[in-house]
Amino acid sequence: MAAAHDEVCVGIKTAHYWTTKPFDDEHPPWASVDAAVEAGERCKMPVMVDFWPRPPERSYPDLILQHLRPGDIHTHVFARQFPVVDENGEVCDYMREARERGIHFDLGHGAASFWYRAAMPAIADGFPPDSISTDLHMGNINGHVHSMLDTMSKCLAMNMSLQEVIYRSTVTPASAIRRPELGTLTPGSEADIAVLGVLEGNFYFRDCGWACIEAQHRLECALTLRAGEVVWDRHGMTCPHLQEIPPEEPYWHLPERQATSPVPRLWRTDA
Repeated sequence: MAAAHDEVCVGIKTAHYWTTKPFDDEHPPWASVDAAVEAGERCKMPVMVDFWPRPPERSYPDLILQHLRPGDIHTHVFARQFPVVDENGEVCDYMREARERGIHFDLGHGAASFWYRAAMPAIADGFPPDSISTDLHMGNINGHVHSMLDTMSKCLAMNMSLQEVIYRSTVTPASAIRRPELGTLTPGSEADIAVLGVLEGNFYFRDCGWACIEAQHRLECALTLRAGEVVWDRHGMTCPHLQEIPPEEPYWHLPERQATSPVPRLWRTDA
């Protein structure tokens, strides 16, 4: 099924498998992960794993060193259940070994899966996430996550450079799902464009452990294009100035450049 619809299906995911109950013959420790990897092999797609370690039967090092393939993705890498850094705040050796063998580490903020106490020492020790993502859903959009821009701003606040934050929010996610035509502005690529601004001030960003950090910068989106069409224009950058509209034009007519706006205006139709 996945292979037959690879224009919309980009991988296989497993999540929330047998997180608390004892393992048994019907629910062996690695059943979900191994089945997902087998499916990925069959359809030649990467696997994303949302994982809860339960050592000794199911440990995190075993996941990233033995069960996942190069190119497979572990999401929620900075969640509290993953021993990413040791007691000295240094990145564990098996993390670097897994990255060397091609495991992709995704931030995957989520409602409970991003903790500064793991992320900040890892980034300081040279281990940023391979990709930045939100895991945004109805349960966290008004909570810890809020938006992709907030998640990116948190990475800025953790001393990742702006260039690196943009790169790991665009190019590397596209590469992870094997869609290199996305996430780039090279000639001939899909014209998915976000025009961002960097606001200066005093800002606070919280994590999933109810800790906050202060920052002096925050990202804001001014304009978004999808496949070359404007879908978000916060400040009216693409609209004609009022003085450019002919005075004889009826006030209820849309300006020519807005006549095909992607946002439906259902409250009025032109006569």
